[in-house]
Amino acid sequence: MYRYIIKRILALIPILLGVTFIVYAIMSFQPGDPARTLLGTGATEASIQQLRQEMGLNDPFIVQYARYIWNLLHGDMGISYVTGNDVSFEVFSRFPNTVILAIGAIVFAVAVSIPIGIISATKQYSAFDNIGMIIALLGVSMPSFWLGLMLILLFSVHLGILPSGGMQNGFWSLILPSITLGAESMATITRTTRSSMLEVIRQDYIRTARAKGVPERKVIIKHSLRNALIPTVTVTGIEMGALLGGAILTETVFSWPGMGRLLIDSIGNQNTPVVLGCLVIFAICFCIVNLIVDILYAYIDPRIKAQYK
Repeated sequence: MYRYIIKRILALIPILLGVTFIVYAIMSFQPGDPARTLLGTGATEASIQQLRQEMGLNDPFIVQYARYIWNLLHGDMGISYVTGNDVSFEVFSRFPNTVILAIGAIVFAVAVSIPIGIISATKQYSAFDNIGMIIALLGVSMPSFWLGLMLILLFSVHLGILPSGGMQNGFWSLILPSITLGAESMATITRTTRSSMLEVIRQDYIRTARAKGVPERKVIIKHSLRNALIPTVTVTGIEMGALLGGAILTETVFSWPGMGRLLIDSIGNQNTPVVLGCLVIFAICFCIVNLIVDILYAYIDPRIKAQYK
């Protein structure tokens, strides 16, 4: 197991190199000049060229990229072109807010989806199953920005029981953004849990357990659910990684001070160091989440744990 974890950590190196190279190339070759953007339209050509020289923008692309990677290996993510602050400061000051929002969304998604998926599978084609699948279909279909606006109109404008945005009200500020961001994940996990449970409860060992007189609750929770959790855990891990990097619209609608808004603003300003800093953190988080999912496999299924040994 430890050897496998070390291999997965080492696999971060080519992933990060690939991510940074692609993004650095896109940001470097897109139209526009960061120096001209920083100095404004009234800047002279001499001042623009001087700033480009100071920023190293006149060097060849490979030289600029190699310099960035070298500094990154030493813990230096660069300086923001817009504010002049360290990129690490700007990124990590917002990173906890994005993590809080992603965790809130995935907790909501899992807490709602797994019970609906289990009951829908055990009561297939019932009214509950049909309603649950309709809810899942709505969750997949609704755009997050539209759902967020509807929740704000209902719970903030008309009912006045929840804040419409920001983080000033603590836990209460987290409810609407978490529901908005987690709705699509909830729908995906619900459908995955239902289909996985349907496949498992039709197996011979489930019929054997029932024939031996094992209580139905124990059959569902201990025998069926545990064997059906592998696809659910896989989808949950993927959704968690996607939530960390995909909260841009939700953060914008609810004025949530996370990395998504920082990333969008930085792309618009051609602020390459901040864009790269955000994406490096997202890539690392995604790999860590997938590693945690793989480790959970070993604790869910003894057969997978035997392979690690």
